[in-house]
Amino acid sequence: MPIDVVTIDGPAGAGKSSVARALAQRLGLEFLNTGATYRAVALKALRDKRDLEDEDALVEIARKMKLESIEGRTYLDGEDVTDAVRDPIVSRSVRYPANAPGVRALMVQWQRAVGLVKPIVTEGRDQGTAVFPDARCKFYLDASPEERAKRRVHELQLRGESPNFNDVLAQINERDKLDSERAVGPLCQPADAVRVNSDGKSIDDVVNEMEKIARQKLAIFS
Repeated sequence: MPIDVVTIDGPAGAGKSSVARALAQRLGLEFLNTGATYRAVALKALRDKRDLEDEDALVEIARKMKLESIEGRTYLDGEDVTDAVRDPIVSRSVRYPANAPGVRALMVQWQRAVGLVKPIVTEGRDQGTAVFPDARCKFYLDASPEERAKRRVHELQLRGESPNFNDVLAQINERDKLDSERAVGPLCQPADAVRVNSDGKSIDDVVNEMEKIARQKLAIFS
């Protein structure tokens, strides 16, 4: 039975988080940042000085910790860690819980539970396939590697860095390859998703396009 969930999948750097957050606000729905759930596991493991390569330890952390998503913010054991999980150390460590089948199974279960309680907009790389295959509205947000590299270079320049475009492009192509070939939760376009390309478009342009489709598909607007 279809549920009132909007999923946005796509490669890294396509703008999923920004678009999903803005779309949720437009529709009056909650935004679920699924990447933050894995980052929360990594943050907890780092704080507890656990071995990130020990899957059993990561599963234990994921099973015992209290995870909440409230108004688009992520809470770990009652603490707002929305900003903390973006720390560079956490970013470098998140691949361990994200690639651990046991952790992923628990996070998928938690994410599904959130979507069954309330209408949400959620983004990731397997939301419309593994997590919410019965979502009423699915999008696949894409952008060319060159466009994503250009955006990433701009972000780094704003931080005072001087990145090399070709190096950034190579990193993005490698990330796409790894994400598509992952054994657990690989990146792929859901067969029933609407493909949206964000090349040369502003966030507002993309959100406008998605909003029209979402309002047509969701039962809460019928």
